Amino acid sequence: MSPRKAGLGRGLEALIPSEPEEISESVLIQVPVDEIEANPDQPRSRFDDVSLDELSASIKEVGVLQPIVVTHTDKGYTLVAGERRWRAAKRAGLDTIPAVTREASGDSTLVESLVENVQRQDLTPLEEAHAYRQLLEDFGMTQEQVADRVGKSRPAVSNTLRLLQLPGPVQSLVDAGHLSAGAARALLGLDDEKYVMYLAEKAHAEGWSVRQVEEAVRTRREMETPTRKESVRVVRPVEIIELEKRLIERLGTKVNISYRNERGKVEIRFGSIEELEHIYRVIS
Repeated sequence: MSPRKAGLGRGLEALIPSEPEEISESVLIQVPVDEIEANPDQPRSRFDDVSLDELSASIKEVGVLQPIVVTHTDKGYTLVAGERRWRAAKRAGLDTIPAVTREASGDSTLVESLVENVQRQDLTPLEEAHAYRQLLEDFGMTQEQVADRVGKSRPAVSNTLRLLQLPGPVQSLVDAGHLSAGAARALLGLDDEKYVMYLAEKAHAEGWSVRQVEEAVRTRREMETPTRKESVRVVRPVEIIELEKRLIERLGTKVNISYRNERGKVEIRFGSIEELEHIYRVIS
């Protein structure tokens, strides 16, 4: 049997045993909350005040049920996982908080922070995208390695990273929860940045669904494509359509096959040098 991949649940099991009796007293320590520093590589940038107040009230009532994870430093401790619990404990007025100490390198610390947050309270799509990009750029990981560490498919990681190609104002709408990640990805089908921002604002203002955004993008693309009255619509063979779908699944990016009279061309889009390198490795 092949070893189990390190997905979300596996990452948490590696950090914190699932059964209370598996945590011996020698593993747990009580750490002064004032001696703990937030993880500078923490992917989450926002913490909901209402949610923190609710957790704080629960901690006042029953205490911290799940220990946080920290690494020891010269100045004290740095969080690996559990920033919400740490912040809520401070709000609750606790002097100390139960913790598990752990040695971790920079990349594993960031992955564990990401895993812990995704497991307990979802990151926004943009926070997730920035965390993935940090793993790629700062720690030299490939998209396959990132996907394996966080327990997602490579296309899922790639699609999340594509959100960083959007104009800044559109990213802000996604980050604030005013525009879904699916709707935002649909806008990537347009090259006109100003029109992309126009559609994003309109979708937010009118509460469009992903399907409505996709339809608006499709309509715009059709308007931008020059047509001639005498042109004849070319129907592609089923085999070509199927091959196009397989290439999209295999490469994890947009692929278009133009085919006519036994000849044609294959267009493969990529959003970064890293994606291009991945395409090269797959086809070579």
